[in-house]
Amino acid sequence: MRLSVSLTRIARGNLCAGCGACAGLFPGKITMEMTPPGFLRPWQTALLTAEEDDRIGRICPGLGQRVMAGGRTDHALWGPHVEMLTGWATDPDLRFGGASGGGLSALAAYLLDSGTVDAVVQVGADPQHPTANRRTISTTVAGVAAMAGSRYAPSAPLEGLAEHLAEHRTTGRRFAVIGKPCDAAALRALAQEDAEAASAFPVILSFFCAGVPSQAGGRAVLAALGVTEAEVASFRYRGNGWPGRATAVLKGGGERSMSYHDSWGGILSKHVQHRCKICADGTGIAADIAFADAWEADKDGYPSFEDRPGVSLIVVRTALGQRLLAEARASGRVETAPYDVARLAAIQPGQRERRRALLARLLALRLAGRPVPRYEGLLIAAAARQNPILRNLKNFLGTLRRVLRPGR
Repeated sequence: MRLSVSLTRIARGNLCAGCGACAGLFPGKITMEMTPPGFLRPWQTALLTAEEDDRIGRICPGLGQRVMAGGRTDHALWGPHVEMLTGWATDPDLRFGGASGGGLSALAAYLLDSGTVDAVVQVGADPQHPTANRRTISTTVAGVAAMAGSRYAPSAPLEGLAEHLAEHRTTGRRFAVIGKPCDAAALRALAQEDAEAASAFPVILSFFCAGVPSQAGGRAVLAALGVTEAEVASFRYRGNGWPGRATAVLKGGGERSMSYHDSWGGILSKHVQHRCKICADGTGIAADIAFADAWEADKDGYPSFEDRPGVSLIVVRTALGQRLLAEARASGRVETAPYDVARLAAIQPGQRERRRALLARLLALRLAGRPVPRYEGLLIAAAARQNPILRNLKNFLGTLRRVLRPGR
């Protein structure tokens, strides 16, 4: 069987983001499989035509991303946008349950209530493996609320593309998709070349993403809590407060938890996949609206993780997103307030530093002969110029050392 040129390049460069778009487009020919240490990766099971292979190359976010500002405000770190706001769900339960003020969940609930879409494709906990994820289709506000809260584990929400497109074709059903920035990029690229996909998925929502940890990361959190997966009835990475705690509810009763600072900062961030470390879009540039944590800053300007009522950063990226947010606000689902983009770099240091370091990391990989993503219109050089030369050199040499001396 001839292997896909696109999938071969992805595997050689370890470029897969795990979105599932390739498997979603070509079911029966590609499946998503869990590979050690616990990442979702495509597995080719049948021959692809040259046209199908080319389509993967155009859609796959692991291979690259093309962005056009189109008259919008374009920021070297945060990408094209129409406006930035803060906000929160007016429903106190949704605000409490969401990872950062419930703004994303509140908007999804409005989309269902208003009939803008018929269903929401999103990710929730896998009942069989509580630290893992599964794709979920929500058709009610209660369903959306049940999925609230961040899930720091691999997910492939686009794996069902073919079945959703078939359903739209026969019934007219329309879907909003809530996905990682790479999921949003793949779906946007598909919609731009396929009118049927654009009709089936009229709304794309995303969030700021610091990277996808492996399933081993989730198990490491449980180990730090002193429990095994077999003992756990349910697990939340975040939510039920802001920022909320990583919490394992035990089958035998009781629960174990740790702070967001300890779970993400101390454990999960160390298990992030390679592709996320050379990502040019951790902020949902391809979405209609992207959401994040509007952290309060401490006296030194860094984010403070002291628990308080959640506040969402709302980055409106398209005219459609602006209209939908205005409608959701008018309906009473969300409240918003103005936000000064100049404050964002201080409270999102992870996103800031990754964007500034990206060019140096890509150059090191190119020098080592490794495949790298093709980025167009993402202002990578402008972001790199915000870094001191010595910091760019440190990122260049560090990446080169890791490539040439793997495992050390």
